[in-house]
Amino acid sequence: KGFQQAHNPQFIFTTKDNSFSLAIGGFVNLRTSYDFMGAVNNIDFVTYDIPMSSTYANRQRVMMDASTSRLFLKAIINNPRIGRITVFTDMDFRGGAEFSYLPRLRSAYVQLCGLTIGRDVTTFCDLAASPTTIDFQGPNAYNFNFNEMIRYELDFARNHMTFGVAAEFPKVNGTYGEYFSPIAQRVPDGIAYLQYAWGENRASHLRASGVVRDMYLHNNGTGNNTTQFGWGVQLSGHITITRWAEIFMNGVYGKGITPYIQDLTGSPYDFAYNPENPMRMQTMPMWGWQIAGQVNIIPGRLWAAAGYSEVRLNERNGYLSDDEYRRGQYMFCNAFCNITSNFTVALEYLHGTRENMNESQRTANRLSIMAQYNF
Repeated sequence: KGFQQAHNPQFIFTTKDNSFSLAIGGFVNLRTSYDFMGAVNNIDFVTYDIPMSSTYANRQRVMMDASTSRLFLKAIINNPRIGRITVFTDMDFRGGAEFSYLPRLRSAYVQLCGLTIGRDVTTFCDLAASPTTIDFQGPNAYNFNFNEMIRYELDFARNHMTFGVAAEFPKVNGTYGEYFSPIAQRVPDGIAYLQYAWGENRASHLRASGVVRDMYLHNNGTGNNTTQFGWGVQLSGHITITRWAEIFMNGVYGKGITPYIQDLTGSPYDFAYNPENPMRMQTMPMWGWQIAGQVNIIPGRLWAAAGYSEVRLNERNGYLSDDEYRRGQYMFCNAFCNITSNFTVALEYLHGTRENMNESQRTANRLSIMAQYNF
């Protein structure tokens, strides 16, 4: 369960003794969107990509996109010595440029004895802490990204507590200047979390997460390699108030953690040179938070949700210029309806704002409808 997770498959093949089973599933998804009063320069609603100059070309935009359609395979092996072994892989069609529809690997992992080995959603992401959105990326302060990893998780205290720790592939983006150069990374990101769950079927939970990063770069002046230390902390959760109402939330703060904040993923702000001394590097502080509420009008069949999300990149020693990103705001409201157990339709409105360091702002708006059939 959780943000963008696969539905139950319709096709399951199993051996007579139930020692091996294979599931094949997926869905076809079509999203139709119309941007007005400002168009986002992205197929997803990424507030970082809102154009800061208004022209005739970026005021309106219509899109129809089926690239988020998905296929998955899941195998379960019941080994008498090891226990249950799960193998999972899935793909969508976002491997190239917009609307190129090239297949893309999302997940590919093996799970056994509490271990997850392969590619999965980053351990820093709390899958149940974000509401469902038509927008593929979701709230800009969330952190739904995939990564290669070795992870270990343990349930204890009658399954009310869960502890997880992982080593993940480091993805580093910085602003190097003339005195530094990028090099291959040497140390994986370290991530850990502790979660407490309660209520019927443990449907409510709170999770505390942390990440540490040792980011390598080359000093052109001295000829030596050096590192910058990045870190981040997060509190997230999902609270079921009644079967009619739910709350989703997360708050994150850190330095040099752009891969772990949705709006800043891929931006060059893990670290930057110090303008007061360009031969010195500094990690950039950043934070974000989101909160959303969902009303289950007909539980399991019809629901509506609304929420707010904000991301900020803080200036340090005067590095960031006037035309660089300072703040992004993301607001949404939507409604989903399961026509049948396999067919879902939805309607969504999004409003976003990008603000630069000089406090100039631009906004964008998107209206989307979605139809999805699971198989």
